[in-house]
Amino acid sequence: MKIATQELISKISFEANQARKAILHMTSLAGSGHPGGSMSSIDLLLSLYNIIHHDPANPIMADRDRVVVSNGHISPAVYSALGIMGYFNLDDAISQFRMFGSIFEGHIEREVPGVEWSSGNLGQGLSAGVGMALASRINNIPYNVYVFLGDGEQQKGQLSEARRFAAKYNLTNLTAIVDYNQLQISGSIHDVMPQNIRKNWESDGWQVIEVTGHDIYLILSAYESAHGFEHPTMILAHTVMGKGVDFMENKAKFHGSTLNEEQLEQALKQLGGVSELKKYRKLRSDYKPGSHQTKDFSLAPDFTCGKAVLYESDTDCRSAWGTAIADLARINTNAKTPLVVVDCDLAVSVKTDGFAATTPDSFFECGIMEQHAAVMSGALSTCGIQTFWSEFGVFGMAEVYNMQRLNDINHTNLKTVVTHVGIDVGADGKTHQSVDYISLARNLFGFRVICPADANQTDRVIRWLANKPGNYLVTMGRSKLPIIRTLDGSPRYAQDYCFEYGKADILRDGNHGSLWVCGTPVSKALKAVDSLRDEGIFIELVYVSAPLHLDAKLLKSQAAKGPIFSVEDHSIHGGLGSIIADGLAENQICTRLIKMGVKNYPVSGESNELYKWAGIDSLSIIKTIKHNL
Repeated sequence: MKIATQELISKISFEANQARKAILHMTSLAGSGHPGGSMSSIDLLLSLYNIIHHDPANPIMADRDRVVVSNGHISPAVYSALGIMGYFNLDDAISQFRMFGSIFEGHIEREVPGVEWSSGNLGQGLSAGVGMALASRINNIPYNVYVFLGDGEQQKGQLSEARRFAAKYNLTNLTAIVDYNQLQISGSIHDVMPQNIRKNWESDGWQVIEVTGHDIYLILSAYESAHGFEHPTMILAHTVMGKGVDFMENKAKFHGSTLNEEQLEQALKQLGGVSELKKYRKLRSDYKPGSHQTKDFSLAPDFTCGKAVLYESDTDCRSAWGTAIADLARINTNAKTPLVVVDCDLAVSVKTDGFAATTPDSFFECGIMEQHAAVMSGALSTCGIQTFWSEFGVFGMAEVYNMQRLNDINHTNLKTVVTHVGIDVGADGKTHQSVDYISLARNLFGFRVICPADANQTDRVIRWLANKPGNYLVTMGRSKLPIIRTLDGSPRYAQDYCFEYGKADILRDGNHGSLWVCGTPVSKALKAVDSLRDEGIFIELVYVSAPLHLDAKLLKSQAAKGPIFSVEDHSIHGGLGSIIADGLAENQICTRLIKMGVKNYPVSGESNELYKWAGIDSLSIIKTIKHNL
């Protein structure tokens, strides 16, 4: 059935003209924004919103078609289209555009009704769209996903990662639309960075349709045929920057330059309208920030956590993580919430191969494409899917920091489990020795960090985490570690132990000061404290599993006992020691703080050699404590 009726074409043409007036009003009113690309893409956007399955009265209905706009700087076009569709009052978007306290920010945000993904960091939107398209299959809810992209954006490498994944998993419910106006900030895309956009997509396994991006009939026909192929489809839409106003057309300056009042009146005259700046200025002055409602982005899993495993012998935390997640998969085959694991060619090393063998349909292999994996996993987790992504520490945070930041902004529910953190990685050398995983996560306002002490605590953490919403980073080393035990020799994290986020554990009592430890050096710290006890020096040993959330009362009580020592397999800048220092200063607690950790990029060597080099082996810890008492 042909959807491109004359009635529909006329309706879209009228709406596009109205939208162009709105685009020019809002950008001129704000004195900033991106009118050129907004005007080149508006015919494509409105044609799509007129035919997809969606409901402005119910923007989160489960089977809605999703529209992800990767080039989020075309927010004027997005807000105009959504306003015309009835998601909100268009006058609000025009008058509040880029205004303090408004949801109508300079780049699109998920808080706006109808916006599926906060974007603007070019190159990441396709990965988000891939995650949403994959979620349709996992949740068994049929819908289509459309991703808008700019042509300059095609220079970003992450797009090739997303394209390959989509082709591998044959996401035929996914359509990409490239606004091919051939201009970017610095001029022609062919001068800035030559590329063959069509061949790039085709070589990665996509079907490509070329179309004139201002011919409504051809646009509608392309959308109608996009899902009739055996591969995901990209529509390469030839458009004109600043379309609709002759002095703006094909001018790169209007990518990010707005019109003054005289130019605005001239442009609106060509569009058959008049300036309404006076009206919108009044609305802008009357606006009071904070009057909008906040969306609920939470996840509500319902997993059975199963029986905790009790480890008695030395083992690595990554093996305990792998066993726990595989067990969760086995016992939750009928859970309402899907449980998936995403991997980047490291399943054997990060121990997710057991999960893959148990539930292969819930295991997604990305290959060596960490940037795509981070964003795709985040998008998956916004679709009612509890998503675990496991990686090496240096790739799961440092390599993809900007992607994790975007996940944080998008209120995702991603559980990133990183192994091989710190200098415990050993002989792999400094390129793989992740010594900044805590300090990076500290900058992400919605992330929580958990650093399990041994295999038993790791098992409890993963089972606890299965039913939690939000973004978490779980860190662990590479080596086998001793089981943490009490003075009587029993496991500290035994069967009756329940993990509580933010609660530090007192592993040894003492009154001569305290040693705070996080991560893999815990067994060395414990050995040091026990050795000092034999000499009559009683140091309280505090294990911090959640370094971003210290207990101020505990900090105060420990400071009263004497100096505080911190030890971590992490840079001394920004990690546990720095967090303790902040806590002491912010709570006006006076005591000495002596930080032990990594002070420079490490070298290759065995783990124990590197701990000695960094001064965080047992003998070095003892020496440091004695010297400062």
